[in-house]
Amino acid sequence: MTRQDQIRQHPARLETELSVESPLWAAVPGVEAGVRAAAEAAFAAMPHRPALAEASIALVDDAAIRDLNRAWRGKDQPTNVLSFPAPPVAIPGAPVLLGDIAVAFETTAAEAAAEGKTIADHLAHLVVHGMLHLFGHDHIEAGEAEQMETIERDILATLGIADPYAARGID
Repeated sequence: MTRQDQIRQHPARLETELSVESPLWAAVPGVEAGVRAAAEAAFAAMPHRPALAEASIALVDDAAIRDLNRAWRGKDQPTNVLSFPAPPVAIPGAPVLLGDIAVAFETTAAEAAAEGKTIADHLAHLVVHGMLHLFGHDHIEAGEAEQMETIERDILATLGIADPYAARGID
């Protein structure tokens, strides 16, 4: 059974709470729709997703993500994306809270420019990446990284976005 067959057999819904906290994101046309589409595509690709789930995504600037990175990871520097998986809590009838994602504009824009991508495409990749973290995927070890990158490529392809690793020569 293909992944698409699994998705059709188990329809589910994602509620995305989106907060645009930096005015810098206004430079990206259709940013809110793009973020929602990326989150929904990642959610749809998860074979063991809940029937109803919620994720919170904040579009911030480098200063805000630096504060989060320092507070939660002990790294006093900005980064592109941070994910905070929620602890598993089952409340009957309520959406399953997947967690929170924050994406920083300046770092995302600089990486996109350096890699010859649009900011919108790179943002979609980072949202997909963050969603995979909320579902427990990681990239600490080489095998995990390879598996996560394959899933990211597959999801982004459904959105019409080219392989994000090809530009850097990563297979």
